Amino acid sequence: MNEESVGIVETKYFNIEEPIKLDSGKTLNNVTVAYETYGTLDKEKSNAILICHALTGDAHAAGWHEGDRKPGWWEIVIGPGKAIDTEKYFVICSNVLGGCKGTTGPSSINPETGREYGIEFPVITIKDMVTVQKKLIDSFKIDQLYAVIGGSMGGMQVLQWMVDYPEMMKKAVPMATAAMSSPQQIAFNAVGRQSIFADPNWKDGNYYETGLKPENGLSIARMIAHITYLSDESMYIKFGRDLQDKDEISYDFTTDFQVESYLKHQGATFVKRFDANSYLYITKAVDLFDLSINKSLLDGFKGIKAKVEVISVDSDWLYPTEQSTEIVTALNANDVEVSFSEIKSNYGHDAFLLEKGQLNFILSKFLANNVVSDLMKGVVVTIKENADVKEAANLMLDKQVTHIPVVTDDYKLIGIVTSWDLSKSIAMNTNLLKDIMTTTVKYCYADESIETVARMMSEYDISSLPVVDEDMKVLGIITTDQISHLLS
Repeated sequence: MNEESVGIVETKYFNIEEPIKLDSGKTLNNVTVAYETYGTLDKEKSNAILICHALTGDAHAAGWHEGDRKPGWWEIVIGPGKAIDTEKYFVICSNVLGGCKGTTGPSSINPETGREYGIEFPVITIKDMVTVQKKLIDSFKIDQLYAVIGGSMGGMQVLQWMVDYPEMMKKAVPMATAAMSSPQQIAFNAVGRQSIFADPNWKDGNYYETGLKPENGLSIARMIAHITYLSDESMYIKFGRDLQDKDEISYDFTTDFQVESYLKHQGATFVKRFDANSYLYITKAVDLFDLSINKSLLDGFKGIKAKVEVISVDSDWLYPTEQSTEIVTALNANDVEVSFSEIKSNYGHDAFLLEKGQLNFILSKFLANNVVSDLMKGVVVTIKENADVKEAANLMLDKQVTHIPVVTDDYKLIGIVTSWDLSKSIAMNTNLLKDIMTTTVKYCYADESIETVARMMSEYDISSLPVVDEDMKVLGIITTDQISHLLS
């Protein structure tokens, strides 16, 4: 453990009292949600970030459980001083509905029968997962999340949040994901499910009391899925055609290649931590995911309010960049403020879990709550109302500025004079500054966000704004050049 970690953490549980109505029309009672939090919720409850996990993830996103040999699955970006800074943000991560890590799923006890649900558990969707997450967020009395962030299936949850609860977040980051599952993605999941169905120990999902699990079927499903998480390049780099524990080909059906041994290990490890029925339900939820309306993603994304950063991976062939750019295009068409980044990596789909440097850079830049005081020039040239035009012109030439706030003796803002205003003095045949200055001046405050100020400057087509305090005293000035430099 290092000082950049949130340290020892524990999983907590929230019981939802009211029934959860599902997409299918069925209801679930007595739903329990497993979750973890890191950092401190501020007094205004404005600094909360929800992290959404991928297919086989869980609530343990960061920090260490007692006795663990490794930290949470996204330790690389969550913690003090990291992109998702727990000294600044209150971070929440929950296990999804249908999971097997503490949240109600098919391995949970059905209160009506006293036995595990098995396949009596209703089919769920990504929307159902988000509905349950919303109940958890409401329990904290949080009116608006600062951000919702997730990759892969977690990215689908982010998109669902954006559509279902557009006022509930300021920012959103869907990564390595899609707005609808493609036929190829559905096909891979279908083959994985068939491998579980074919395992004689599955017993139509009623294996909990037998003492035997469908380990072979689940292991094969994981091996198939894991291939899609990697890239061809990463497999060449990691394994090539190297043999496993032998010097020559055996010419039988034992394990010859390192890549075979690796996949077997992935499968064997996975069955120790995951429930086969949960795998069935969660992959089905991914298959059903489709945010388009009448086959139109533009219609599906109407009403989104959040500022969005879409992230893809250039070597990801499971959720290729093309699917991310489709999201960006649809958001742009709906006038959503959206930016796009592509991670350069040979890791494939898994890069959103591994590329520490690029992820921290992209997320830090996007999440930064830049305000005017971070950017404004504190030493500002001003001029008094009783000055003449020549004095203003000389001041502009000397200080190389095009905008000068006009102030009273105690530096209260009463107007602004620009280089364009000076040309009016010739037409009006006046040398008095008060005759040509603009008195209906636009201004901003030091604690306003850069985004808000940039929109104001764009709306009114102005390149400079005086920054004032509550008494209208000039504190500084901010220009479009400064904002452009920040954004670049």
